[in-house]
Amino acid sequence: MGRGQIIAVLAGVAVASALLLGFLGGALGLSAASLRDRSASPQVSSAEKASPGPEAGTESATGSGEPTVADVVRAALPSVVSVGVDAGFESGSGSGFALTPEYVVTNNHVIDAALVNDGRIEIIRSDGSRVPAEIVGRNVSYDVAVLRVETDGLVPLEPQSDEVAVGDSVVVIGAPLGYDFTVTTGIVSAVDRPVTVGEAEDASYISAIQTDAPINPGNSGGPVVDSDGRFIGMASSIATLGRGAVAGSIGLGFAVPARAVVRIAEEIIATGSSRTPVIGVTLDPSFPGPGALIDTVTPDGGAAAAGLRAGDVILRVGERTVANADELVVAIRDRLPGEDVRVEARRGDRTFEVVVVLGSREDR
Repeated sequence: MGRGQIIAVLAGVAVASALLLGFLGGALGLSAASLRDRSASPQVSSAEKASPGPEAGTESATGSGEPTVADVVRAALPSVVSVGVDAGFESGSGSGFALTPEYVVTNNHVIDAALVNDGRIEIIRSDGSRVPAEIVGRNVSYDVAVLRVETDGLVPLEPQSDEVAVGDSVVVIGAPLGYDFTVTTGIVSAVDRPVTVGEAEDASYISAIQTDAPINPGNSGGPVVDSDGRFIGMASSIATLGRGAVAGSIGLGFAVPARAVVRIAEEIIATGSSRTPVIGVTLDPSFPGPGALIDTVTPDGGAAAAGLRAGDVILRVGERTVANADELVVAIRDRLPGEDVRVEARRGDRTFEVVVVLGSREDR
C-alpha cells in the first residue's frame, strides 16, 4: 500500500467516499471507503436524565465501591437506540442516543440516504420497541444529525462537561454489523485528532477523540461513555489497513466530541439549523506545509478584517499547530462562531500574529 491507511465511516450500506486524515504525517498514507451495515446483516433486537454510575464509595454490582462496566451500561442503555433507514438500495442501520426525551442524535452519514431517496427512519429502543423518527436537521461539517422520535420515556444521556484526558476509561454502545446494543470497552487514546471524512461539500472535519475501544460498521452515532455514565463523544469513524473488503476495528476509532454534538444539536432543536465557524479564506490544498497557504481571502470576512492576505501561510491557531490545510479547517471548526482566535502566520520571511473574529455559515 505504500503510504496508505483508510478512514471509514460506520453506518448502514456501502457507499464510496474519499477520506483524508490530517494527522498521519509520516505514517501510512490514505485510501478511501465509506462503510455502512447492509440491510441483510443479522439483527439481534432485543422524562429524566440517565443517572450516572455509582459515586465512589457507594455499593457497585461487585460490592467494590467503584462503578463497573456493567454499572455504566445499566445506566446508559435506556438512552441508546439503533437507527434503521429504509431507503431502497441504500437501506441500512446505525446507532444513536437520546439528548432529550424527544430528540435523538446520530451521525449525518447514518441518515443521509433517507434524505436523498425519501426513505423512512425507525429507531429500536433497548426494550425492543420500534418507533418512527423524522429528521429535524443536520450538520454535514460535524457529521451530526438530530431526529424527533414519536415515543415517550426516552432517557437523555448526560454529556461530560470536564476535559477528556488520555487514558480515561470509556465504554462504546451501538449496533456493529447489526448486532444491537453491543458493548465494547477501552481507553481514550488521544484527543484533538484532526480527522477529515468525505469529499468536497460533503466532507466532515472533526477534532476527534481517539479510542482503542472496538468500533465497527454500525456503531456510527452511538455514544462513547465515561466511567460515570456520561457521554464524551459520538462514534463516527475508524482507521483500517486495506482497500476493498469492509474491514473492522484495529483499535483506531474516532468520535465527535460531546461539546460539538451538544452545540450543534441544541441549535438544530431550537432553530432547525446550525452554524459552522469559518475564518474567511480559501486554501491551496496542494501546499505541502508546514502550515496552510491562503489562496484567496473573502471580502468582509474575519481574515480580511484581521489583515491576512492571499499568499500568507497560517502556522498556528491559538495553541494548536497547523501542519496543512485540513488541520486548519479542523482547528477552526473546533471553535465557536463569533469567537476571537489568535492566529500566527508567515508572510515571506516574517512571522506575525493577528486576532481573527470567526464568521459562520448556516448548515441545515
